[in-house]
Amino acid sequence: MKDKFLVSILINNYNYGHFVSEAIDSVLSQTYPNVEIIVVDDGSTDDSHEIIKAYHDNIIPIFKENGGQASAFNFGFAQSKGDIICFLDADDVFLPEKVEQIVGCFEKHQEIGWCFHPLTYVTQDLSKYGETINHTGVSGVYDVRPHINRGKLRNYIPFKGTVTSGLCFSRNLLQKILPMPEEIRITSDDYLKYAAFGLSPGFILLNDLALQRIHGNNAYTMRKDRENLRSKIEILTAYHLRKNIPSIAKFSHNIFAMGLSKYQKLNSNNDDHKHLIEKYFVGLLLMEKIEIYLRSLYYRIKFR
Repeated sequence: MKDKFLVSILINNYNYGHFVSEAIDSVLSQTYPNVEIIVVDDGSTDDSHEIIKAYHDNIIPIFKENGGQASAFNFGFAQSKGDIICFLDADDVFLPEKVEQIVGCFEKHQEIGWCFHPLTYVTQDLSKYGETINHTGVSGVYDVRPHINRGKLRNYIPFKGTVTSGLCFSRNLLQKILPMPEEIRITSDDYLKYAAFGLSPGFILLNDLALQRIHGNNAYTMRKDRENLRSKIEILTAYHLRKNIPSIAKFSHNIFAMGLSKYQKLNSNNDDHKHLIEKYFVGLLLMEKIEIYLRSLYYRIKFR
């Protein structure tokens, strides 16, 4: 594999001192040599600082005040120089040939702006996790812009659950997406992938090229009590996608309707949620508002 592309690996860390060294080591062990490793510590209060500093010149450390995942993404990308950017959560690890395979996709398909792949679930000690995901479809170039512009994405992407450690972008595309709104403090990967779907064709690589830990401190994955949190994330993500990428407004409306349906189902009086909902409806046509309410009703019935 040629190493003409510089690949930036952005590792975002918050209080994962017991995991972050394995994440860094997994990047240092890549079969593709031309990488820079940027570790953004988002105001950790554990021993993360000492562990990160111990890598000296092997990495580029960034220590900042706590601002959330989106803030870490923005800081890391601003310091990067790579032609290709890959994200890695500090509690996950890359498999050795991950970067080599990603570079191969970008080299062969120069029209793409993103390359996404699934992950293998593992336990805290990297043993096989009980739940697995079977992928259907084929690896290849996917251009879902016509579908997402019409507000639909379901069944056009061959696997679900793309998360941070499976996201890779060309620098040219990511410059159009970042900096992203920093109030999306967790699961910021939703904003990145939906924005990418709306702006560029990309490559779905159906190889599990990283391991995703499932453990007690995961902010979101596998949580059973996540409806309220998911509602806020969907509403926030929809609001900023509609604002920043108007061409996918219909898709943003669908995401918002899903968040609204969860909010209605919970019968919540959360002021933050109500304020976000009011902000979203500002400037919409009456027919758009009616369509959103009807769709939210549909989701409430479908998922009750």
